[in-house]
Amino acid sequence: MAASPIRIAPSILSADFARLGEEVAAVEAAGADYIHVDVMDGHFVPNLTLGPIIVQWLRPLTRKVLDVHLMITPVDPYIPAFAKAGADIITVHAEAGPHLHRSLQAIRAEGKRAGAAINPATPVSALEHVIGDIDLLLVMSVNPGFGGQSFIPEAVTKIKQAKALIGRRKIDLEVDGGINPETAPLVVRAGANVLVAGNAVFAGNNAKTYKPRIKAIRDAATTIRV
Repeated sequence: MAASPIRIAPSILSADFARLGEEVAAVEAAGADYIHVDVMDGHFVPNLTLGPIIVQWLRPLTRKVLDVHLMITPVDPYIPAFAKAGADIITVHAEAGPHLHRSLQAIRAEGKRAGAAINPATPVSALEHVIGDIDLLLVMSVNPGFGGQSFIPEAVTKIKQAKALIGRRKIDLEVDGGINPETAPLVVRAGANVLVAGNAVFAGNNAKTYKPRIKAIRDAATTIRV
């Protein structure tokens, strides 16, 4: 089976929120494949970011996939709102509630692609019994809650394990945290095909820098593929 194409997903967590629409347009023009939307509640993770209204505002501004990562608990009550707002992929954490399978069912019932994420201390085996119910598996390579953190090297082992669990299923393997031209080859070699990048794209919030930065990550990721 041919390898899935590499997709770069700039995280708007690192964007300039005073001109968010312009930032999204700029990374889209610069070559972004997905727009990654980090939703944090100040409870499941130690930060507070945005809600469905931001997704609703962004939806008319881009045709790119809105990759919505819910770092919130409880999560189930908010799935319909993010789906209605225009999310294409909704990812929930295995650690965020007692009924992961039910959460994934709820996402698919809304007609959206369902993702399951695991934190650095959570084993890949936590997803073994729901692997047939997901479209995207997200391995966190930092502890969720803040941008700009350093990549946790042990994530490479987990990505390999996740890839083995996915097998020949058509499931994207996404990595989030500390992704840059140096770490991109490590995670792609391990099996990832969707790379979330925040500061590595948006640092300085100068739109002129976005295209070369996205290209650098993509080039670093693709040149190591056989």
